[in-house]
Amino acid sequence: MQQINIIDAPKHVDEEVKIGVWLTDKRSSGKIAFLQLRDGTAYFQGVVVKSNVSEEVFEIAKKLRQETSFYVTGVIHQDKRSHFGYEIEVSNLEVVGESEDFPITPKEHGIEFLLDNRHLWLRSRRPFAIMRIRDELIRATYTFFHQEGFIKFDAPLLTGTAPEGTTELFATDYFDTEAYLSQSGQLYEEVGAMAFDKVYSFGPTFRAEKSKTRRHLTEFWMIEPEMAFMHQEESLQIQERYIAFLVQSVLDNCQYELKLLDRDPEILARYTKTPYPRISYDEAIKLCQEGGIDIQWGDDFGAPEETYISDQFEQPVFVLNYPKAIKPFYMKSHPTRDDLYICADMLAPEGYGEIIGGSEREADYDKLKAEMVKKGLDLEAYDWYLDLRKYGSVPHAGFGLGLERAITWICHLDHLREAIPFPRMINRLRP
Repeated sequence: MQQINIIDAPKHVDEEVKIGVWLTDKRSSGKIAFLQLRDGTAYFQGVVVKSNVSEEVFEIAKKLRQETSFYVTGVIHQDKRSHFGYEIEVSNLEVVGESEDFPITPKEHGIEFLLDNRHLWLRSRRPFAIMRIRDELIRATYTFFHQEGFIKFDAPLLTGTAPEGTTELFATDYFDTEAYLSQSGQLYEEVGAMAFDKVYSFGPTFRAEKSKTRRHLTEFWMIEPEMAFMHQEESLQIQERYIAFLVQSVLDNCQYELKLLDRDPEILARYTKTPYPRISYDEAIKLCQEGGIDIQWGDDFGAPEETYISDQFEQPVFVLNYPKAIKPFYMKSHPTRDDLYICADMLAPEGYGEIIGGSEREADYDKLKAEMVKKGLDLEAYDWYLDLRKYGSVPHAGFGLGLERAITWICHLDHLREAIPFPRMINRLRP
């Protein structure tokens, strides 16, 4: 008899197998017990028929509590009524670890309670599906960029400079020198692009913003590619190919997880078609004003504006060329508009807002230095960054995608915090 995982059940129909599982729920009619089982790979049902098992096994089944761990032995059968499509007819149970008063019961719980108990909530169907899709997006990211000729170039997590300039940073003492947890690896990726042509980083970043909106996290993961000898339009084409590739990978490999989340795959399929629409910042402002939104040229877009703009399109949409006053210093100036940078944000459909921000970078030493002076930056702290423009500077572009925002959109979640494994575990570090 073979020990398998639930996910492999389709390969063992009408075979007797053994599986290590946890109990998520159960119900009984007196002569039959229905056990809802999980093993970390999938969920399915175990059926215990009193007349087909020993009295001891049936008593064990009746007394099992939520999250008790045990080995289940039985024969796999097809079950077209379930999400998974298979079940196990139980012949034996062997308890491994008892569980009592598990706090996350099958009843409804508020999101704050669930997040406070994230270390246990991860066992439930919804976070299970989200984390499996997160894993698929990570795998697909590596595949896409390697196919496109990029190399992974890791940026430091402790830095002495702030790529975004105005964003609050988490400060720390670095042997009597002030350092910060990285808010972006972008400046370091530009270093990599000058050495390796096309690079990307993929790692945690930190923003010390006291925001409790559904669109902000203080710790999240960023994918940040940088490309040498490249202008903005070429970068936009890579961005839309990347997003389409991610969505297609989920459609190809996560149908079971999408079913658990009740996410319509036909809606996601729309987002695999490129090119995506493009509008200018000027056009976006006019669009919002015509829609009755109180916004003026020069204002940044918040959640209501981004939602309204994206609602006018059935695909992700690029908003191009923002005012300099609301964007970071490193972007290239527009060739005919001194008040604009050559940049773009990609807004996700269905009201999920910005998922990618990118730009062509300023490649001219004197122009970049002038922008840094305007922004009040310490030139000495950025001397290494200016060096990139002194020794063989080239046109280059890049962008950043927040992994959790992409997950939230693709999974159609209400809360960004659901997309990260441990959004509140810092609370557990307090004495």
